[in-house]
Order: sequence, then structure tokens, then C-alpha cells
Amino acid sequence: MFYETANGHGLPHDPFKAIVAPRPIGWISSRSHSGAVNLAPYSFFNALTTSPYLVWFSSEGAKDSVAFAEETGEFVANLVSRDLVEQMNKSSVDAPRGVNEFDYAGLTEAPSRLVNVPRVAEAHAALECKVTELFRPRDLQGRPSAAHVVIGQVVGIHIADDFLENGLFDITKAQTTARLGYMDYAAVTETFPLRRPRWTD
Repeated sequence: MFYETANGHGLPHDPFKAIVAPRPIGWISSRSHSGAVNLAPYSFFNALTTSPYLVWFSSEGAKDSVAFAEETGEFVANLVSRDLVEQMNKSSVDAPRGVNEFDYAGLTEAPSRLVNVPRVAEAHAALECKVTELFRPRDLQGRPSAAHVVIGQVVGIHIADDFLENGLFDITKAQTTARLGYMDYAAVTETFPLRRPRWTD
């Protein structure tokens, strides 16, 4: 099939998120100027570059994670693994501002080293970030989209020692979890190596 997005897909459910998948989950913790703590998962999340380390997350609507990151200029991206999926899902609740999702999901706040934002103590890895940009992408007509994009430079990385094997982060042991389309998720249980070929004339 083919469809123009302006005319709709005509399917029972929108296939866009199922096609653009799997997507890493940015489990974003943040703190407001007043000290309120927020924790929420974002499936529009990824790395941009390693020079310097930059990650981004996008919120459809101005939610607390965006507001708090803008207020303080800091956030932490916590790794979602298969053993933490239930807590991650619980932290996605649309709670009133002021509700601490760490407490609501039964998670432990751990202090960060370089930012004043707690990380998820149970997470097998976490990225401490300082905000470099916030913006609203625009559509073809120049109108602002629903997305509020936050870009952060990673200034510190936490890795649980149990998940380092021969100096490599063991993604299959962590069973890093990704968002798919519809109501689906996937956990990494298998990997395979593939080297980029060298050009030969």
C-alpha cells in the first residue's frame, strides 16, 4: 500500500510508530527550581553524536520533564531494562505536578555526581546531562509541531559493574528495552557483529 500522510492511512491503527521502531526509551529524571522531582519515559529519544556526547528527547506537549529541564538546565536519561519495565510503565502515569514518580513506581533516588537531578538507582546505566538546546520543530507550512525537543550534553555516565563484561556493556544481560508500535515493546536478547566493509576497487 501507499498513502499520503495528509489523507490518512485508512488502517485500524496508525502504522508510523511500528515502522520507526525499535526506539530507545529515554527514562528522563528532572528536578524543578523548587526541588520537585519528576520521572517519565519518552520513546522519542536517541543519541545525536559522540563529539561531544549529545542525546535528545521529545515531548508531545509541554510536560514536566521539559519544563523542569528548561528551569534548571539539567536532566538524567536512565536505561530501561526488561526487569524495570513495570516500574517504567508505572512512572508514565499522567500525574499532577508535584507527584514524585520515583515514589509512585517504587524506585530509589540515587544522587548524581555532576547534576542536581536524581538518577534511578535500580537502572543499570544512566547519563547525566546538561541542556544545550530546547526548541519546537516546524512543519512544511512553518507551523510549530506538537514536539518540544530537549538536547543535552552527556557530562557523566553511570554503569553498574555487574553489566560490564571484558570492558563492554552487556546489552543482552541488561535486556535493554525499546518501544515499538501500538502497545508493544521489545527487549534485546540477541546481538550479532557486523563490520563495515572496506572499499576495494
